[in-house]
Amino acid sequence: MINPPSVGTSSDAIPEADSLQIGVSVEYAHDPSKKWFVFRASYGREDRAREYMENDGSFVYIAKRNAVKFVKGKRKRVLENLIPNILFAYITEEKAHEYVKMTPELSFITYYYNHFELDDRQKNPPLTVTTSEMDNFIRATCSMNEHLLFVQPSQCHYKSGEMVRVIDGVFKGVEGKVARVSGQQRVIVTLSQVGLVSTAYIPTAFIEKLEP
Repeated sequence: MINPPSVGTSSDAIPEADSLQIGVSVEYAHDPSKKWFVFRASYGREDRAREYMENDGSFVYIAKRNAVKFVKGKRKRVLENLIPNILFAYITEEKAHEYVKMTPELSFITYYYNHFELDDRQKNPPLTVTTSEMDNFIRATCSMNEHLLFVQPSQCHYKSGEMVRVIDGVFKGVEGKVARVSGQQRVIVTLSQVGLVSTAYIPTAFIEKLEP
């Protein structure tokens, strides 16, 4: 299976775990011993960290989008990271500790901390994202659509507080809240304590309300 540049497959995924495919070439096995850890990479080196972790057998995800840039006066299509300096790894706590504290090759990464909790030492623990929330985030971003946006709450003008699901199109299966962003109807996906991601324009016919 050919994976997009932002995705790595885990060589140590347990065989009995349910395999989850979330869009084109994004597949991993759920493993109860692993969590989705969030890391910061300094100076835009998240792809370098991803490469090292993937070579070590870890499953890593970096949300990307297609973009058009002007290079020496010429239009050029490039892949850019949707959330600067952030990468997600589906690994055990021991592996996360190894990467941050014991791996010189990854000296430029740190945990993204959970500022709403305290551990036994009264310190903020590393932030982890639930599997369901991460799966939804991957569904929303794995197409690398050029109209994906990492947005601030002030940019989202919500129609209501109701949760919806996209039932057709590129973003089929994505769940979130309907809002107007940049003058278009979009679905906003929340990634706890990391931020908000906006899909591209979604027609009303492609949206169904979810039961409370």
